[in-house]
Amino acid sequence: MMDANDHRARGFDYGPWLVGLGAALWGTESAWRIPLNELFDADVIVFWEHVLILLMFLPLLLPNLGELCKIDIPTWSYLLFSGFAGSAVGTIFFTLALKHGNPTVVNVILNIQPVISTLGAFVLFGDRLAPRFFLYAAIAILAGIFLSVEFPALIGVSFERAGLTLGTGYALICAFFWGGSTVAGRGVMMGMSLRLASSMRVVVGLFCMTLILCVYGKLHGSTLWPIPAQTHTAKAIALLLALASISGGIPLLIYFQGLRLTRASTAGYFEMMQTLAAVCITWGFFNAALRPHQIVAAIVLIAAVAMVQRVQATVEAK
Repeated sequence: MMDANDHRARGFDYGPWLVGLGAALWGTESAWRIPLNELFDADVIVFWEHVLILLMFLPLLLPNLGELCKIDIPTWSYLLFSGFAGSAVGTIFFTLALKHGNPTVVNVILNIQPVISTLGAFVLFGDRLAPRFFLYAAIAILAGIFLSVEFPALIGVSFERAGLTLGTGYALICAFFWGGSTVAGRGVMMGMSLRLASSMRVVVGLFCMTLILCVYGKLHGSTLWPIPAQTHTAKAIALLLALASISGGIPLLIYFQGLRLTRASTAGYFEMMQTLAAVCITWGFFNAALRPHQIVAAIVLIAAVAMVQRVQATVEAK
């Protein structure tokens, strides 16, 4: 019979792959989010997404509400940040990035978030940084810059002529919020069960989205279900359901289970599986191709982040 240490050791073996599987399912969201951008505003999409996911998670939430009184203040802090930054605001910026930029560039540029999650894990959890971390992180950032610029020769003329779109800026903001949310998610799992953490993250996200829509005056029928959605009701419902289930609730459960067994700094790198799935969809189905120099930059970026993962794994093993 295995003791607790054996189970923990095995958990650290498959935990990162659960994170990767959850992230890969998240990567399918471009298939639903891009056509939904034609029917709804970005923040409205995220609002409906949270409503549907919460309905799916009610069987997990209600039986575990008794745990709430046992949660300490640090865990609440991590949960609030994770729900606000990762579930709500970060997702809004991702949706906007898909709308205003090349979807393939947007999904690849998000690979920068492991650098953010590693630094966050260093600050919050005391994870050690490898000596070469900053070298590979700098390479990844430079590669991300070249990936973002469609016509590098024109960058001296203007950012607009060079092809640096608003979508890239939204993607970078999203990477910051999602990278920070990865670290906060680890903190959440230290203080509550998987089922409660998964459902409460959605509750916090929905609360934040409701406030955001209130502030912008969008919490009424004509904005929540605009004319394009009324015209294509069946399409809108099908896309929202797919987004909330295949790319929402299901991967969230898998992801949190993996995150519970994985260091925050390591989890960030397995989240790159999201990019692989997303690029297959955006390039294969939406014809969002990359130019030759962008392909090279994407490969360099992914390789640099993989090297960060490698050197960090060496430090964590000591």
